[in-house]
Amino acid sequence: MLSQDNNSTFNYGTYNKIREDKNYPFVSPFFLDNSKLNKINKNNELIFNANFESGNLDIAQKYSYCEYDLYIKPDPSTNNNKQGHRVWFYFQIKNAERNQRVILNIVNISKAKMALYRKGATPVVKSDKRPKWVRLPKDTVFLHRSNRHKKNYILSIAFCFDDPDDTYYFAFSFPYTYTQLQNYLKILEEQNFPFLKRSFIGYSIEKKRIDLLTISNIENLSKPRKKKMVCITSRVHPGESPSSYVCEGLINFLVSNDPIAKILRDNLIFKIIPCLNPDGVYHGNYRTCTLGYDLNRNWLNPQINLHPTIYYAKKLILSFKDKEEIDLNIYIDIHAHSTLMNGFIYGNVPDDDENKYNSTLSTISFPTLFNTKAKDFSLNNTIYNKDPVKAGTGRRTLGEILDDNSNCYTLEVSFFFQTDPETNECVPYTIEKCNYKNKYII
Repeated sequence: MLSQDNNSTFNYGTYNKIREDKNYPFVSPFFLDNSKLNKINKNNELIFNANFESGNLDIAQKYSYCEYDLYIKPDPSTNNNKQGHRVWFYFQIKNAERNQRVILNIVNISKAKMALYRKGATPVVKSDKRPKWVRLPKDTVFLHRSNRHKKNYILSIAFCFDDPDDTYYFAFSFPYTYTQLQNYLKILEEQNFPFLKRSFIGYSIEKKRIDLLTISNIENLSKPRKKKMVCITSRVHPGESPSSYVCEGLINFLVSNDPIAKILRDNLIFKIIPCLNPDGVYHGNYRTCTLGYDLNRNWLNPQINLHPTIYYAKKLILSFKDKEEIDLNIYIDIHAHSTLMNGFIYGNVPDDDENKYNSTLSTISFPTLFNTKAKDFSLNNTIYNKDPVKAGTGRRTLGEILDDNSNCYTLEVSFFFQTDPETNECVPYTIEKCNYKNKYII
């Protein structure tokens, strides 16, 4: 009935084995047990809903009793692109019958030819009674050309609802909401760590908090010598939820009793802005804010009335530039990547030939060290460039403004896979793995 499209330029043989969760808690839609073949009421209507935080589903159309066409709500856009970005989805389904099998077609996904879906990447699912997010098995997700949809690529999910009293949730990746972040920061603040301070640097367009965490031992802050600083931002693209899990894991490590964390707090000041696009996260956008701007293309000249989160973040970071007692050593902006595996970095290249050697050596040192510590880091995917398409990003803008001692990076982590260096298996990322990745950033 459904089959993966094979007209691809990608190499399927390189990563042809995927390590799947053996404890998948839902029933397979491919069963032959006649006792499960209940008589389904063909007039029964599944009830779809995305009217909750970070939810995204525009239209659900019933094609038959066992097939539904689903349309993602496009991001708002400022460039007259009527279709906008259509990648992030997050919705719930209820009113299913026991053992009802359906095909859910994500019809208008704008990155339908994503390489990783061809390699077995899958969305995630949970339910009220099984509240842990898990990845759908690869044999239940199909990227294919659909004759019924004018031979456009669509993403189809085969699923079996096994409990009529349960409510099911499907998402592009593990959701991480604005409320989840606020609850986490509140719990963190209530720990009363002497080395952590939560502060507030401004509001978004919709008056959501832009939080700043400062992590460093008091003794380090009071030392008369010049102090090294690391600035980290995350979640400028709201659909890139893995970046929030990586950032949370980093924070958890820095406030932990790990001996390395203690050394870092003794010698460095960390300034962390966990979410640069709270409005986009709240509304379930993939890339833009409420007003339709890609905030990571507006660092050059952010306007307080249009891009307030970037305006305040840039103002804060540049304030350290002129402080004699501060050496802003590294800036990292955390993202998630939809077409490549593992973690990797985008770095800058020097402008002038005179300091080219020293600047290049300084720039590549951090990714090179990262590669020695993290098994899922890829130097092959790491790129140093001055790509015009990336002009206006935090990495490029701050790299051009700050002095030569400051190295600016974009850290990317795959939405889907890391590769096992020993077996060459594709190992799907989980929330726990994204949290754990933090230790090797610093």
